[in-house]
Parts: sequence; C-alpha cells; structure tokens
Amino acid sequence: MIMGIGVDVCDVSRWQAAAARHPGMVRKVLTEAEAATPSRSQAARFAAKEALYKALGGGDGLSWHDCEVVSDGGLPRFELRGSLARRVLDLGVARVHLSLSHDAGVAVAMVVCEG
Repeated sequence: MIMGIGVDVCDVSRWQAAAARHPGMVRKVLTEAEAATPSRSQAARFAAKEALYKALGGGDGLSWHDCEVVSDGGLPRFELRGSLARRVLDLGVARVHLSLSHDAGVAVAMVVCEG
C-alpha cells in the first residue's frame, strides 16, 4: 500500500548560486559524500530529501543528515538513520522508492513510501 508520495524539483543554477552565496549551506543539508558530487547531483540530492519529507508528511523535527542518497550500481536509494529512520518506522513504511533525474538545468526527485 502506498503511504506517501513526494516530488520536488531544484533549478541547478539556483542551487549553484545559493551554494556560492552561503558556503555552509551545502554542508548543512548534504552529507560529506553527497557534497563531493557535481552540483547537478547535489541539486538532485537536495530535491530527493525535500521529496522524502513531503512523502512522510513534513520535515518538522527531521535532520538533513539523517538521510543520505547513495547509489549502488547506478540505482539511487536512501540510507536512513536517526530521526528519519524513527519517522519511517513510526509510520509503518516498509520500503522507500527513489527516482532522480537532471536535465536542461533542472533536477527532479520522486519518492514513494510503501507500507
């Protein structure tokens, strides 16, 4: 059963400009491994976290670093820990699906939470 769906987009040039204006922002919302990726991938990872928060019904009390987008053989997935792992458990979410894409200067993420 689908428990939640979230979608988010991030303009890559806007992400780059914000990161240049506020250098600490990248480290605030992305893990060290995520921050080491190209800016288009950083924007996609930010969109993924926003989409996850939407799918879970909001981001209040959740930590940016408690979810990390990782790719094993090209398929993106979340590694959840701390506040996000607890939220998923409390909601009865058994599986979190993630899809990422970036093209024409825009990054998009879609998340489906399945119970």
